[in-house]
Amino acid sequence: MYIKEICLEGFKSYATRTVVQGFDPFFNAITGLNGSGKSNILDSICFVLGITNLQQVRAANLQELVYKQGQAGITKATVSIVFDNSDRSRSPLGYEDHSEITVTRQIVVGGRNKYLINGKLAQPSQVQNLFHSVQLNVNNPHFLIMQGRITKVLNMKPPEILSMLEEAAGTRMYETKKDAALKTLEKKQSKVDEINKLLDQEILPALEKLRKERMQYMQWANGNAELDRLKRFCIAYEYVQAEKIRDFAVGEVEQIKAKIFEIDDDKERTQVEIKEMETKISQLTADKEASMGGEVKALSEKVHALSQDLVREVSVLNNREDTLRSENENAEKIVCSIEDLKQSVKERATAVRKSEEGAADLKKRVEELSKSLEGHEKDYQGVLAGKSSGNEEKCLEDQLAEAKVAVGNTETELKQLKTKISHCEKELKEKRHQLMSKREEEVAAENELNARKKDVENVKLALESLPYIEGEMEVLQKDRASEIDLVQKLKDKIRDLLAQLSNVQFTYCDPVKNFNRSKVKGVVAKLIKVKDSSTMTALEVTAGGKLFNVVVDTENTGKQLLQNGDLRRRVTIIPLNKIQSHTVPQRVQQAAVRLVGKGNAEVALSLVGYDEDLRNAMEYVFGSTFVCKTTDAAKEIAFNREICTPSVTLEGDIFQPSGLLTGGSRKGGGNLLRQLHELAEAESNLLLHQRKLSEIETKITDLLPVHKKFVDLKKQLELKQYDLSLFQGRAEQNEHHKALCYISSFAAFKLGELVKKIEQELTEANSTVKEKQVLYNECVSMVLMLEKSIKEHDNNREGRLKDLEKKIKALKSEVQLASKDLKVVFDIEGLPDITQCLDSKLLQLLYF
Repeated sequence: MYIKEICLEGFKSYATRTVVQGFDPFFNAITGLNGSGKSNILDSICFVLGITNLQQVRAANLQELVYKQGQAGITKATVSIVFDNSDRSRSPLGYEDHSEITVTRQIVVGGRNKYLINGKLAQPSQVQNLFHSVQLNVNNPHFLIMQGRITKVLNMKPPEILSMLEEAAGTRMYETKKDAALKTLEKKQSKVDEINKLLDQEILPALEKLRKERMQYMQWANGNAELDRLKRFCIAYEYVQAEKIRDFAVGEVEQIKAKIFEIDDDKERTQVEIKEMETKISQLTADKEASMGGEVKALSEKVHALSQDLVREVSVLNNREDTLRSENENAEKIVCSIEDLKQSVKERATAVRKSEEGAADLKKRVEELSKSLEGHEKDYQGVLAGKSSGNEEKCLEDQLAEAKVAVGNTETELKQLKTKISHCEKELKEKRHQLMSKREEEVAAENELNARKKDVENVKLALESLPYIEGEMEVLQKDRASEIDLVQKLKDKIRDLLAQLSNVQFTYCDPVKNFNRSKVKGVVAKLIKVKDSSTMTALEVTAGGKLFNVVVDTENTGKQLLQNGDLRRRVTIIPLNKIQSHTVPQRVQQAAVRLVGKGNAEVALSLVGYDEDLRNAMEYVFGSTFVCKTTDAAKEIAFNREICTPSVTLEGDIFQPSGLLTGGSRKGGGNLLRQLHELAEAESNLLLHQRKLSEIETKITDLLPVHKKFVDLKKQLELKQYDLSLFQGRAEQNEHHKALCYISSFAAFKLGELVKKIEQELTEANSTVKEKQVLYNECVSMVLMLEKSIKEHDNNREGRLKDLEKKIKALKSEVQLASKDLKVVFDIEGLPDITQCLDSKLLQLLYF
């Protein structure tokens, strides 16, 4: 797949559509004069391939890629590249059937950035995958080898070369996608874990709880239903039983009545019998008192036996109480003994803790004595072996030989470093001289360039100092055009509405010279303002033809209009000073509120807004009728004797107190008032937009001089910048300047780097010489010290051995004493535990 054709339109310096053809499949080069746009061809290719580092295409943002950043009337940049896809083996995935692939990228100033593949919209990721599949990754740091980067590529290390090869082969793309996919999987897995945790910890327990509550509710509902059924059954049973009792009671009432008669008959006979029975009772009482003697004796014996049993049980109770009292006393004594034992346990624990602390100190002392003993024994063995101390691995003679070798090596290194320092100083002097000469040559070339840059900066400062924001005039002109369109649309709308409302247009000529037109108020329909749009139909029906009446101040004004006003149609005139209105009395309004409720019926006059000086005319038109929300309310208002007032529903149905009903189809009802409302809104909007238009035109007039000066300065800036680019191009064509630039940019850079490197090496060599000198002095002093130590060691060997033997014996005795003390401490810890006593006392207490 290779490039066959490039089409540029509005991209950088290509304002018009430009097609670049004739690309070779293997090698291509772009040649041309300076400023002809060679680099822009490469920038356009990178732009379509989806470059993200805009510095490589010499832009700070995408808007700068548009021709003159959209200030010349061109607000978008489009680049299309046609790729030859005839080789199917190297075709992108999914495009094997296309012989050509056209990729288009378009940016719009202040708009969106879009891609097209073969004329169809595509996502940026889809385009990126297309190029990645054929190893075209423009964001690869090694995709473009710019000027000055060849040396860097040649000096790459093996890992960097491997990375470059992976990116060129296209495998890095899959590594990147793999990393992105792994990160996405981790995020999704964490989300899944969180959801599972939420399910396990919150949702499932809540569901289980809801299931249990649902079962409990079902059981409760079933129980309630069963309870209601049983209650109904019981009520029915009680009702049936009550009916049976009632029927049975009716028969019994008859029987009781018959018995009452019988009882009345038997009453006298019963009284006689009562007297006879009283006589018998008195005789029986006397006989009973005679026979009571034997029964009293039996009862007295029984009482005696019971008193003996009571004495016996009381004595048993007293014995039990004495036993309980003694047991309680024993329990209190055991509790006191337990408290004493606990106190002794605490004291014992304190003693054990102190003994443990003493044992730790003794252990530490034993360890210290053991270490000291080992050190002295090591020193003793070292002195026997001919060493100065026991920590040394070699004897003094070996150490002296090594020290002498170190002195020789250090002295050799010092000589080498001093030779290197002298060579570096000489080379540094020569390179500095060369660097100074190259910099002097560079200054002459930069002075003229700086002067031209300074001119450009001065023009930029003058441009920035102007109190003008770039594009402000264009915005104002755009706003003016939009306001002009709105004003024209509103005028057209008002014209259409006026054509539809020709009936409410009242035109007249002045009937007399110097006629005061304020005396003519206008048509009623244009003098009111409906408060609630839902009542427009009802108000239009209420007013009827009165909506087209003309309101004037006096009857004289109306007479003049009729006689000399040159009226084009017949009109009805309402003079404010003579008109008689019939309004609904306050008493009737209150009665209507009581009858149908507040808000269901209102006087039509209260539903319109008007000026206070027009009250008489408005009361004449709207003051004698109620507007009701419902048909029932309208009927109540019209036919109630206390109110008896005409009423109109919101749909336009009229109810007259005389019984006359008017209504039915009301298609377009309320259109007149709606059109008047739209006309008023359109006129207010027209005034508002006309005011805005005048303000915008004022701003444009005030801003015009500043804008003109801004345009002039901008032209100067473009000329200065073009002059600067021409100078830079001429300097690049000049062979001397090329050599100078090469020397200043490459050789001077290399010389500077070399001078820094030599200075660094010289600094490091000087510091190394100081370190080696110090090391040489230390080695010499070490040789002298070792020679002295050998002499002293031969003289003091016997004395040191005796001293070390004495110290070793003393330390061994101290170690033995400390070990004995430590053993005593551990014996104290082996004493029997008192908790066994506590356990036995507690068992006794629990038993009792």
